[in-house]
Amino acid sequence: MNEQVENSLGNNGGNIVEINEKNFQQLLIEESAKRLVVVDFWADWCAPCKALMPILEKLANEYNGRFLLAKVNADEQQQIAGQFGIRSLPTVIFMKDGQPIDAFQGAESEAGVRAKLEEHLGSGDGDALAGMLAGAQQKLADGNFEGALADLQPAYADAKRYDIAMSLAYTLMQLNRCDEAQTVMDAILLEERTAEYEQLHAQIELKREASKSPEIKVLEEQLNANPDNIELAYELAVKFSQNNHFKESLVLLFTVLKEDKEFRDGGAKKAFLDVLAALGKGDPLAVEYQRKFFNLLY
Repeated sequence: MNEQVENSLGNNGGNIVEINEKNFQQLLIEESAKRLVVVDFWADWCAPCKALMPILEKLANEYNGRFLLAKVNADEQQQIAGQFGIRSLPTVIFMKDGQPIDAFQGAESEAGVRAKLEEHLGSGDGDALAGMLAGAQQKLADGNFEGALADLQPAYADAKRYDIAMSLAYTLMQLNRCDEAQTVMDAILLEERTAEYEQLHAQIELKREASKSPEIKVLEEQLNANPDNIELAYELAVKFSQNNHFKESLVLLFTVLKEDKEFRDGGAKKAFLDVLAALGKGDPLAVEYQRKFFNLLY
């Protein structure tokens, strides 16, 4: 492959490339012999194009090299558009081994594009992911929520699909980690929010409120009235951690530590580290707050 093509791929992490007359033949023929190439014909004036492109870019980065997104500005690259017989925008063409194998025109939902991708990407990482999800579902059926969480967190990090997000949120709710469950729910696209989504959302809210002891509710009211009182913040954080509200606990403990790293003779620091330990090594929330804690100290 020539230097022009190598630079095109390198500058975009190997997932997304802009097509022009200098690189289109090598990219569409050579690359499609190695992996699926998704060619997006678009234009600046085309509103559906602008709605579709962020979806394609998100999926290209999410699939992390399993396919190449090749973007073609149809106004600037009229000769290429003509060779493909483009009549309307956006037009998306799927290429394999130098040949078009599928296409669609007009705007499409993320779920629709994802379904097309899964149809053409075939086995490989998808099989591993499917196996992981099957294992998680069996553990959920057995009531092994910790085990299911260990499968679902890396699966969700790999592919933020609706079904994975819903299973992860449900699992977190069952572990009384309702604030984290809600964070996962909030990341689900509006267009994907079904009746099932609304039902789980309501269950999370109910469980969150039910799991708050009267003591927690009193402390919350007191802290709302005195938001700068770090003694109250610390007491509420401890109560949160005792009730598995780990995210809320970490938020408050980190606030306390920013004010006084040695608060309660190091008690706040110990409580903070205890919550991280309870979350477990590799937990995304733990990783996030370990990084914040390190930055605070150094």
